[in-house]
Amino acid sequence: MFKFNLVSQNVNLDFLKVKNFAFLFSIALIILTVFFILYKGLNFGIDFKGGVLIELRDKSNSSVQLSEFRKKAELLNVGEISVQKFGKETDVLLRIQKQQGDERKQILLIEKVKNTFEKDFEIRRTEFVGPVVGDELKEAGLTAVILSLFLIMLYIWFRFEWQFAIASIIALIHDVVSTIGLFSIFSLEFNLSIVAAILTTAGYSINDTVVVFDRVRENLRKYKSKEHYFIYNKSINETLSRTLMTSVTTLIALVIIYFFGGAVLADFALAMIWGVIIGTYSSIFIAVSFLTFFKIYKGEKKENSKHIPEYER
Repeated sequence: MFKFNLVSQNVNLDFLKVKNFAFLFSIALIILTVFFILYKGLNFGIDFKGGVLIELRDKSNSSVQLSEFRKKAELLNVGEISVQKFGKETDVLLRIQKQQGDERKQILLIEKVKNTFEKDFEIRRTEFVGPVVGDELKEAGLTAVILSLFLIMLYIWFRFEWQFAIASIIALIHDVVSTIGLFSIFSLEFNLSIVAAILTTAGYSINDTVVVFDRVRENLRKYKSKEHYFIYNKSINETLSRTLMTSVTTLIALVIIYFFGGAVLADFALAMIWGVIIGTYSSIFIAVSFLTFFKIYKGEKKENSKHIPEYER
């Protein structure tokens, strides 16, 4: 039976040789990310910030002129607004800050917008989120990410050893932070769907890492006379074909979603695309490389203990 592999099954690359360059690249990436998050912040969506979001489509199917649309929207005199193209050239997304008052004030705002634009535009969607709910969602999203990372670390600890848990959680934090940084650097909207993408990315990344760690554990028992450097490199090479094949097939699906799934799924797909790429990179170059800083037990002492008298143990 014909089997297709992106790389040869007998590949023998020295990944650990470039671990210092990989570490420098990752450190620079994290520093850049933290800088942008602290300096520029995140472009929180309606889920977190609170306010009214209205999606409109031009009834004449002509391209929307944002400058003219913005001038008309400013005449509403409703405070801070944001206007942007959304999906097709005929679609526009209007965000308006929360109005002072109760929910009835927000409903009146939506009616005001409808009365202003309904002649030329079809109102396709309206959303409203209060600032209190937005703050709660921020807290819940942050809690979900931190809790998931903690539970993943515990899982790796119990399945392997504490050294593997530390290496995996460092790689995961690297993936999560860099994904958040992508949205800060390019001022993309950060909403609940992106939190879902980050959690999915963490699960995908740890799955890749566990596969490599499993092979490391097997080879530690199989090649007890070999150096750790040889074992780590061999483990990465032996799982490389599987890792790349999984990543490429996943990316194909995500790229199709990004280009043909519509604007609603575009940012989610983008977060996942970056997450798969950076997760694959960290599984190959970061997670296993961090094991070189620890002395991993290969079972030598356990075997030698058989020849030691009971009273000397």
